[in-house]
Amino acid sequence: MNELLVDRLKNARAESGLKQQEVAEKLGIKANTISNWEQGRTEPDIDTFVKLCNIYQIDCSSLLSDVYAFKRIGSDISLSEYDHIKKYRSLDDMGKSHIDYELNREVKRVEKMQSLESAQSAVIEFHGNGDDTNRLLEYFRSASAGTGVFILGNEASEQIAIPNTPENQYADFAIGVDGNSMEPDYHDGDIVLVSQKLEMNHGDIGIFIINNRAYIKEYGETELISRNPAAKNVTISEYDNIVCMGKVIGKLPND
Repeated sequence: MNELLVDRLKNARAESGLKQQEVAEKLGIKANTISNWEQGRTEPDIDTFVKLCNIYQIDCSSLLSDVYAFKRIGSDISLSEYDHIKKYRSLDDMGKSHIDYELNREVKRVEKMQSLESAQSAVIEFHGNGDDTNRLLEYFRSASAGTGVFILGNEASEQIAIPNTPENQYADFAIGVDGNSMEPDYHDGDIVLVSQKLEMNHGDIGIFIINNRAYIKEYGETELISRNPAAKNVTISEYDNIVCMGKVIGKLPND
């Protein structure tokens, strides 16, 4: 069965709150038939498909149009990519300009990382003291633990030496903390290490760009959280542009 059709039917059943057995009873068929449809092993005939759409309260013609459009594009695009294209086409000019800006910025960031990795200059051995106990890392001046620091990535960076430990091998860049909203974990003037390789989960600390301002915050369900009880959290609206630049994995000791 078409991948998009499988996905849409499975999600429609879940959103309707129905179990496979309940749908099967409504159709007068075996429950494993529903399972086979949702695994893409078989597909319903057109009459059963229409009945499914009625049960799930979804528009048959719109779904079929979506399925055929996805099929025409070919196998070189994933379902998630197709969904992104649909969402992009639904935006107005302002929305598209925001997405274009962030997309171009992310492409440049990845190209830069790939270029650095291929040249082995993203991680440079530091031989100033005759050993290999340190390495150089790209260092940005600050991310706000308060009201936000103007856009990370447009400010000049330098290099900083960090201990060449197994944990620090995950670090992709370092950034200074500006403000006290993340105390007692992170203080004003701390230098934190950030990984762009590790997955961000709720409760993790990350570096976030919100409307071109950089923050260090805890990743919450609906907002970015300040760990200092006296500081405000950062609420995210549907109109905000937000990008996670990486997960904070540690900080350098203060000398």
